[in-house]
Amino acid sequence: MKKMFLFLVMMTLAVPAYAGGYNYVSADKVKTWIENGSPMNIVDIQEPEEFKAHHLPGAKATYSYPVKSDSDRAKLDHAVAECKENHDPVVIVCPRGKGGAERCYNYLKENGVAEDRLLILEKGQLGWPHKEMVKTE
Repeated sequence: MKKMFLFLVMMTLAVPAYAGGYNYVSADKVKTWIENGSPMNIVDIQEPEEFKAHHLPGAKATYSYPVKSDSDRAKLDHAVAECKENHDPVVIVCPRGKGGAERCYNYLKENGVAEDRLLILEKGQLGWPHKEMVKTE
């Protein structure tokens, strides 16, 4: 009985950690990829004003933040199609790298983009430390 209780406790603790797992990538890693010209899909979900003020080189603006409504998700359909045309990593950029990025990640995954390609930029665009690389419009 004691072993069964311990097993159930361990399973209860293990499941939430796995269920909420997302793949993240550091700003330094993305910076290196950009500098080396490594192929990648940069899916930027920032709002128009934010994207115009600061975005990564090569980022594709979707203006889908906060990715909560059907109309927000529909703005990602073009990015889904582009990501399916290649096998390159997909870096999701949102303002802070939290909820909006996770919802975008889930939507891309649900629409056939392999999860092992999906990466969320840690700390999002606002946490990007390499200001010399930031583009504006």
